[in-house]
Amino acid sequence: MSRETADPTASELDSAVEAEDLEDLALDEDYALNSAYVLMVRDAIDRGDAERLRELLDALHPADVADLMGTVSADDRQEILLHLDPEALPELLSELDTDIREDLLEHVPSATLAKALGEMDSDDAADVVDDLEADKRAQVLAAMPEIERAGIETSLAYEDETAGRLMQREVVAAPQFWTVGQTVVHVRHDSDELPELFFDVYVVDPAYRPVGAVSVSQLLRAEAQTPLAQIMEAVTEIPVGMDQEEVAYIFDKYHLISAPVVEPGGRLVGQITVDDIVGVIQEETAEDILALAGVSDAGRDAGVWGIVRARLPWLILNLATEAVAVSVIGAFQDEIAKLVTLAILMPIVASLGGNAGTQTLAVAVRALASRELNAANGARIVMREMTVGLINGGALALVMAIAVGVWFRDPHLSLTVALALVINVFVASVAGILAPLALDRLGRDPAVSSSVFVTFVTDFMGFLAFLGLAAMILL
Repeated sequence: MSRETADPTASELDSAVEAEDLEDLALDEDYALNSAYVLMVRDAIDRGDAERLRELLDALHPADVADLMGTVSADDRQEILLHLDPEALPELLSELDTDIREDLLEHVPSATLAKALGEMDSDDAADVVDDLEADKRAQVLAAMPEIERAGIETSLAYEDETAGRLMQREVVAAPQFWTVGQTVVHVRHDSDELPELFFDVYVVDPAYRPVGAVSVSQLLRAEAQTPLAQIMEAVTEIPVGMDQEEVAYIFDKYHLISAPVVEPGGRLVGQITVDDIVGVIQEETAEDILALAGVSDAGRDAGVWGIVRARLPWLILNLATEAVAVSVIGAFQDEIAKLVTLAILMPIVASLGGNAGTQTLAVAVRALASRELNAANGARIVMREMTVGLINGGALALVMAIAVGVWFRDPHLSLTVALALVINVFVASVAGILAPLALDRLGRDPAVSSSVFVTFVTDFMGFLAFLGLAAMILL
């Protein structure tokens, strides 16, 4: 069925249930939850209609239930949790936002949670256990089978945001001397011990070190008597301590679907699959965007004071740098008093420089994150941005000079504004590329502090260039 673009009301949905599937009614064309469907869920909760609530929840994919959790109150979430199909709990826990999950976990019985963790991929299970309070964590781990508990504890021993925490321990491995037929039999007969989803069979030596990999598609096409060593391909190994951002870069660069994770001695300890990398890319991209603005992820349930504490320090720092920048205005207050026009045009020069700096900064931070900007091409990129700054500054200067000339009919004022714009836009471009490069060279995140520095430079130079030139040319 094709969905209507406009959201139907809750009552319209209720009347349409007999004719249409709930799955089709629940989502809009963009796969977002229909707002009227959310109202139906809330209405079922308010009326205490448990049967209707279960019917509405059963029609949703666990990922959509996770979205639903972000649109309702904390009390409603607990009610949804009580009526959720237990089979959906493992996938729901892996889909929930961290802050919402932390709140819900306290309301899940330890035995129920232990069972759900046993049905999850080891990497997702470790993430959930990591969100638990110490007492609850001990209870849940105690309720788990010894092997599963040991696996989660091993995963938690690795540093956060590393390959060790990202990987799942379940892999499909086979010795070099096996044939395709032996491998297929192994996969069929021992499926309970293998990962639910896998793309490659890793071929290992006697020390359990990966020496190659055979994709599932190769395995299905090859003759049963073909040795794995004959059809295996080289693998890109991921060190267990590698940062997850580096892992994502390797997956993107080499177009990997999965990759083996190895200990320092080369022993195979797990695998990372592309579905994990999609989440990492989204997470790292969001972090860079937020850091560039000097904020952190507020989340759907973040409190007002938590957001204030995260953002206010950067605003105070920005206030301090702006105070230094506007001190230039104080130094030229006599000149401004003589020619009030300067006060009208001065913000334009500073603002255009700030925008130019922000453009360059955004490009530079993205290029550093994607490894497109490095030591090999750094000098060329810097020269390119300087040239762009000069050209853009010259173009803006020409437009602004004509506008000022028409409006104020003062060629000297037009010249002053034009020269100031060329200087400030050029300096802004230089600052926008050099600030993140310098921070990256110092081992700091270029997205975190660059914007404050670039804003300070462009405002300071905008005021200084314009008022300094005005003092020399006009007064």
